[in-house]
Amino acid sequence: MKALDETVDVLVVGSGGGGVAGAYTAAREGLSVALVEATDQFGGTTAYSGGGGMWFPCNPVLVRAGCDDTIDDALRYFHNVVGDRTPVELQEAYVRGGAALIEYLERDERFAFKILPWPDYYGAVDGARADGMRHIVSKALPDSRLGRFQGRVRGPLDHERLGAPQPDLLTGGRGLVGRFLAAMADEPAVTAHLSTRLVELIVDDGHVIGGIVDHAGNRQVIRTRRGVLLAAGGFEQNAAMRAEYGVPGRAFDTMGAPGSVGLAHRAAIAVGASTDLMDQAWWSPGLIHPDGRAAFALCFTGGIFVDRAGRRFVNESSAYDRAGREILDAMRDGTVETPFWMVYDSRAGVEPPVMAPNVSLSPTSEYQSAGLWRAADTLAELAHEIDVPAAALEDTVRRFNQLAQRGVDEDFGRGAEPFDRAFANGASPLVPIDMPPYRAAAFGVSDLGTKGGLRTDADARVLDAADRPIPGLYAAGNTMAAVSGTAYPGGGNPIGASLLFSHLAALHMSR
Repeated sequence: MKALDETVDVLVVGSGGGGVAGAYTAAREGLSVALVEATDQFGGTTAYSGGGGMWFPCNPVLVRAGCDDTIDDALRYFHNVVGDRTPVELQEAYVRGGAALIEYLERDERFAFKILPWPDYYGAVDGARADGMRHIVSKALPDSRLGRFQGRVRGPLDHERLGAPQPDLLTGGRGLVGRFLAAMADEPAVTAHLSTRLVELIVDDGHVIGGIVDHAGNRQVIRTRRGVLLAAGGFEQNAAMRAEYGVPGRAFDTMGAPGSVGLAHRAAIAVGASTDLMDQAWWSPGLIHPDGRAAFALCFTGGIFVDRAGRRFVNESSAYDRAGREILDAMRDGTVETPFWMVYDSRAGVEPPVMAPNVSLSPTSEYQSAGLWRAADTLAELAHEIDVPAAALEDTVRRFNQLAQRGVDEDFGRGAEPFDRAFANGASPLVPIDMPPYRAAAFGVSDLGTKGGLRTDADARVLDAADRPIPGLYAAGNTMAAVSGTAYPGGGNPIGASLLFSHLAALHMSR
């Protein structure tokens, strides 16, 4: 092993939204920081987010806009959705802490936010906000403002998966990560290391005092005076680990960043950290692309999903994690298999009615030649194409068209909640399927990352099996067991929680 490479106050592992927020807070509070990232680019899965949203009720951006929300309402909603699956004090720390974090960041002129209305995902639950006024995003900024970090932010997905040019303007999650990096670019107290992965944690007399990292095959030691923050994402890219913990789906279909292979999880478990929710992820339906990958898709403006029997089985317009979980339930029951099919008509052309595929569509001919998009002049012929009973598919479409005419989905409640209508300008998402040729697009299940991880307290301190904090060890983001448990209360919950608990961890270390 090489000689001691660094001694700093704080070691931050991972550079997604949580990692950069923790590093920034620690540096702003006067601590020296080593930021290590396992891949060759900063940003983690946050950088893949088109919006980069944060679910932070009653934050200053919303208050200035005149939002009449209250923390009590937000807390009631969050707890109604999450229940007792996670500690109440953890839920309170998240819901109450977001506003203070934005206030903290806005005192630095390098941060700027705006409202992106996004309805809560359980619109019928008491305390839900139908107008989306709990959700904000970072304003964009040019890559040229990142100083020593210029050209180092991961994404977007079209660049990495399709070879599209990387835009100079950092938007969405890239913009959020970029603002933190820009704020640290001239900060000498922050050293940053790409292509540097955590190997193991160093423990002395029960205290975590640093980590051993690997860069290009060379192992080095980074010792810490205050602590180690693990914010390295989940383990969605690790097929063996998914199988070990029973996470459904394929690593091939995840939207998680390449560095999300569970190294931080393993290192923490090895020093006595306890875990929770290890079989869980942030799910979504996934449109299958010509490369064979099912990619997170949302904002459906028509179409229905059908099972092996040619029947509808889910509210297609419900929030993606809710829909993903119902699809997984149907797969466990054996009524749905991959691929399953979205059936639609030609009123909008050949492409499936998906406003946000998250990875841009390839040429139509590629989907057709791969057998992923199929068409026929009649529903009976389409049924043959997708191997479902013709009479059942005809009956399913007939029934759906009747419901669409009445504007009420008596079968699955599609359109009953605000999120269902968010992408139809408030109109009914029930669009008849009656304009041949009839079409079908292949779908699978994707995820935005695993959400199982290290159990923590409200200061993001990692807990052992006896609920005792492990001195010097903190976790946030998808390395931390999600504060939302098995639910996904609203858009911006994953990124928001990642930023907040990293921030709280750094504040705790600074004290």
